Amino acid sequence: MKSGNKLVGLGLLTAISASLCCITPVLALIAGTSGLASTFSWLDPFRPYLIGITVVVLGFAWYQKLKPQTQVDCDCDKQGKTPFIQTKKFLGIVTLFAGLMMAFPMYVHIFFLNTESQTVVTDPFNIKTAEFSIKGMTCEGCEQPINQEVNKLAGILKATVSYENGSAVIKFDQTQTSIFEIEEAIDRTGFIVTEKKEIR
Repeated sequence: MKSGNKLVGLGLLTAISASLCCITPVLALIAGTSGLASTFSWLDPFRPYLIGITVVVLGFAWYQKLKPQTQVDCDCDKQGKTPFIQTKKFLGIVTLFAGLMMAFPMYVHIFFLNTESQTVVTDPFNIKTAEFSIKGMTCEGCEQPINQEVNKLAGILKATVSYENGSAVIKFDQTQTSIFEIEEAIDRTGFIVTEKKEIR
């Protein structure tokens, strides 16, 4: 039974590791430390492997739990009660939790509030749009800290951040903020601006 507990623990560990790159931006936002948002983005290339390991490990744990027992591994049955950690119910809870962790990127957006800026512009000639190439974004969860940080600046009209394109397109009033202030705001999240250019 001890090996079964180790399997469950390994399955849980790999499931959490697989979603760590997406959970960290949410935790950073809640804690008010947006600079930690990109801390585990290096794990993203390993995500498919971690998910595969989780599925195999938990599948094997279920196989061990459901296969007919030919002999008793411990004296648990003699004592009359199996410890909760060795029950199907516990394994079911772990499996459900692992599934939620692995699917986290699909529903991460519900943890973030609307980050639209409410800036009023008086002169249309002051409106500029700039595009920033950003390194380290891996899912929708990575977009949100950047949106939050950029929209704290005065003069931001619209911020469109895309992890798929690895970029942010920011429309702003140049009398209230600048490309350099926007770059600094993005860098504060822990993601790195690799290139910036004014579109118009």
